[in-house]
Amino acid sequence: MQPYLNIISDSVGDSAAVIVEAAASQFDCEDMGIRRLPNASSLEQVAVFVQSCLEEGGPAIFFYTIADVELRSAVAQLLDQPSIYALDVLGPAIDTIATATGLKPANKPGLIRKTGAEYYHRVEAMEFAVDHDDGRNPEQLKNADIVLIGSSRTSKTPLAIYMATLGYKVANVPLVPGVEPPAQLFDVEPRRIFGLMSNAALLANIRNLRLGNAKEVAARYASIEYVQEDLDDSRQIMRRLGCLVVRTDNRAIEETAQEILRYYDASQS
Repeated sequence: MQPYLNIISDSVGDSAAVIVEAAASQFDCEDMGIRRLPNASSLEQVAVFVQSCLEEGGPAIFFYTIADVELRSAVAQLLDQPSIYALDVLGPAIDTIATATGLKPANKPGLIRKTGAEYYHRVEAMEFAVDHDDGRNPEQLKNADIVLIGSSRTSKTPLAIYMATLGYKVANVPLVPGVEPPAQLFDVEPRRIFGLMSNAALLANIRNLRLGNAKEVAARYASIEYVQEDLDDSRQIMRRLGCLVVRTDNRAIEETAQEILRYYDASQS
């Protein structure tokens, strides 16, 4: 049964969706779906939504971003059931800021949408990352702030999505042994290209896990010999491009992204 990640929000739910999608990208499961209950204004609305989700079966996973204190508290009580896994995405952040600064929160939904240009810039960056994932639309690589390249399973897509949430337009291009990358890649400034590199043994293990029941059909894809050849070919292309090489093995997505953005931001100054 397809697992669903359910979002409850008293606004449109975009903030929670970004966090949920980034978290979901860390799991080897392409079947996760995301459902939203936007503009929730009463506990009754939330209860109907929760009940419909529970009736469908499967893991009961809920994320909620509710600014109104009373409604947030009521939803927390509703979701406090042994069969439900729930996370208050917004409340702890509000409480922490209020405690640290002594300021009083407005507790009004939808205020993030009023930040204007910055909000729409991040939405545009997210759309760009999706439209330019896995080598799609190479003719538009020149419009990317950052281009990630690397062998299969070197975290290109999760990194692109994460940096998009920070407002960067990121494209990613897979490097495949024996296949010349798109010509447009060589027209991008080297300082905007970052090559992702991993340990061969670790990468082979990740690919084995990714194959699942298809191991016998595509075993070579995950063999240590093929993976090493793949990485060697990728490094040669990175040398031709003159781009910076960044290690992704045994590192959190955020840590790798910080290194990339440190170099990228420095090159812009």
